[in-house]
Amino acid sequence: MPMIETFIAENEDRFLEELKQFLRIPSIGALPQHSEDMVRCAQFAVDSLLSAGMHRVEAMPTGGAPVVYAEWLGAPGAPTVLVYGHYDVQPVDPLDLWTTPPFDPQVRDGELYARGAADDKGQLFMHVKSAEAHIQVNGRVPVNLKFLLEGEEEIGSTHLDAFLAANRDLLAADFVVVSDTGWFDRGVPSLCYGLRGLAYLQVDLKGANSDLHSGSFGGAVANPTQVLAGMIAALKDERGHITVPGFYDRVRPLAPEERLRFASLPFDDARYRRDLGVPTLWGEEGYTTLERTWARPTLDVNGIWGGFTGEGSKTVLPARASAKISCRLVPDQDPDEILDLLEARLRELVPPTVAMSVQRLGAGKPVITPLDHPAVQAASRAVERAFQKPVAFVRSGGSIPIVASFQERLGIPTVLMGMSLPDDHAHAPDERFPLENFFGGIRASAYLWEELARG
Repeated sequence: MPMIETFIAENEDRFLEELKQFLRIPSIGALPQHSEDMVRCAQFAVDSLLSAGMHRVEAMPTGGAPVVYAEWLGAPGAPTVLVYGHYDVQPVDPLDLWTTPPFDPQVRDGELYARGAADDKGQLFMHVKSAEAHIQVNGRVPVNLKFLLEGEEEIGSTHLDAFLAANRDLLAADFVVVSDTGWFDRGVPSLCYGLRGLAYLQVDLKGANSDLHSGSFGGAVANPTQVLAGMIAALKDERGHITVPGFYDRVRPLAPEERLRFASLPFDDARYRRDLGVPTLWGEEGYTTLERTWARPTLDVNGIWGGFTGEGSKTVLPARASAKISCRLVPDQDPDEILDLLEARLRELVPPTVAMSVQRLGAGKPVITPLDHPAVQAASRAVERAFQKPVAFVRSGGSIPIVASFQERLGIPTVLMGMSLPDDHAHAPDERFPLENFFGGIRASAYLWEELARG
């Protein structure tokens, strides 16, 4: 392995310049005007994988952005690893909050600034370069590798489930490796072993057939905005407990050893509160902040609107009101069941004075990989070797719905080996990725292939 470490060290400047080329492509999948950029970005990924030494590489059509597939299958008898990543990025607004343009990558104080630097181009590129290092130094990789890079993760992986179902044999593997998560904190190498799921809906209330003068009609008809506010308030009690009947029935309790592990992490409620700029923290009674955000379900209003919200005054009684509501879910909750329960509760709460409609906007299952799984243990050893520090095992409060699809469609577990930091500003202006973690991530990936081959 020292020769591979030397190869990586000697090629850091080239790796960084190639990543910058990748980041210069504005692959914003949510915006139709960037459709040609999506194709161009997929081709860049194809060229990078071919240059790394993959045996087969192709951009494969879907109903949307192409999927890039690659394979190197020159290790008979060794495990097969499927590496997943995404080349699409979030929109960049508001532009005026970026210090430098989002698609003009710049290094400042050891951090690479650009949209996609951490989420997810920089992280998927680590695995491409670790494969290249093995092939250049040893002529082979210790394991069989397959790459699956999509261009629709930031818009819900719209076409990937169908692609998985249609290509089960092509994508067959022993493990999936995903680097779209991060560390607990700077200087605390971490492996994520659990993700929350998601259930998302929109509720719309309709009162009169048009907005009304609140003086002429106020007191005679219901105000949909006030009705909706009351309904939303009734979904939780003062202890932060969700009042939807059956909501907690399938929640897997936190094991005592997990609670101890969470408590041992270097987390400070006061610092967390200060960093967020909130007067005080709040959440479900009986649980710590980390337990609430990693291992307990939530129900939150993501947006609410209705009536007049412009400058000045307009004494209107609105005809309509709407809200978007999402729930983060934990093992063993089912998102479709939660959406059924939430919709049923809303129908119980809505009075006959307004009409209600509900739209389901998305769902994803929670996932958890046992800590004693051989692939998780191999990843732990690899990260510790790369950064010379013990690894913290953490969960994530976020959701990556495709991870559940890997388990259900392909029947294989996922190792979440991300290298980004909580303050990397993913999805926000001035997104960045520490070069220390990028180059260390290449080493960790190279070690991972070796550790997995050992079994």
